[in-house]
Amino acid sequence: MHRSMEALRDIVARHSLKPGNYTDIPGLLLFRADTPTTPVGCVYEPRFCVVVQGSKQVVLGDKIFDYDEHNYLITTVDLPVTGQVTTAAPDKPYLAICFTLDPAEIASLLLDMHSGGAGSSGACSMCLTLGPMTPDISDTVHRVVSLLDSPADIPILAPMFTRELIYRLLQGKQGGVLRQIASSESNLAQINCAINWIKDHFAEQFTIDALARVAGMSTSTFHRQFRAATTMSPLQYRTRIRLQEARKRLMAEGVDAAEIGYAVGYDSPSQFSREYRRMFGRPPVQDVSGLRQASLNSAPMVVDTM
Repeated sequence: MHRSMEALRDIVARHSLKPGNYTDIPGLLLFRADTPTTPVGCVYEPRFCVVVQGSKQVVLGDKIFDYDEHNYLITTVDLPVTGQVTTAAPDKPYLAICFTLDPAEIASLLLDMHSGGAGSSGACSMCLTLGPMTPDISDTVHRVVSLLDSPADIPILAPMFTRELIYRLLQGKQGGVLRQIASSESNLAQINCAINWIKDHFAEQFTIDALARVAGMSTSTFHRQFRAATTMSPLQYRTRIRLQEARKRLMAEGVDAAEIGYAVGYDSPSQFSREYRRMFGRPPVQDVSGLRQASLNSAPMVVDTM
């Protein structure tokens, strides 16, 4: 193992003992789990994620991604996924870090690299991907995270080190995926307009033609590009957003399942229960009861954001 990864593990282990995931470094989050977790649905925002100890599995549509300290994960649009920590123990916890990806920052760096137009057009790449962790990337990640031990240096050095990290990622195997984020004229930017619309209107009915107009694409091109980016159709994407929101509300509010089903856009309790069971394996009431019991039995139902 590269020595910077060992040092990184020590820093994350110390600082992840504090409550909450957010840190004093803008855009940097830390994650810790002392035991494997149950699968949890959530929406991954555009981020660069690194596991420094343990392992994790993320499911997007019909694609499964397993990753650990040997590779990193990048997401470039908001994606409804299911994630679970697969390797963790009290004496060797799962430890991970996550950086928010800023399109403006990436675009600015591309201009300085004289490659602002690269990757700005063409078909969308899949918006969740893995890349190999290399010494230059792990060294740069270590420089950023080590600032947690010297908070007075964060305002000056964090922007510099973060910019270096983006530069290293742009030079890596997944650099082309990152370049798509930076261009407001890319197909990915058009797909992202549609994704944001679905997230804001998931309880409403819509047609693919109308959604294609939001994206500024023809219907056939939009449908093809959306599936390439997310591995699912726009209607499947909406269904996952609806059901994840329903599960969250059921856990938090404890109200009638039928009422929650109507609130997230379903016309009948039977349709809601059928689709909920298809996604989560159990009807709403049984699922939420099982999750609460698992939490009481110390098999954590973690709110997964990384």
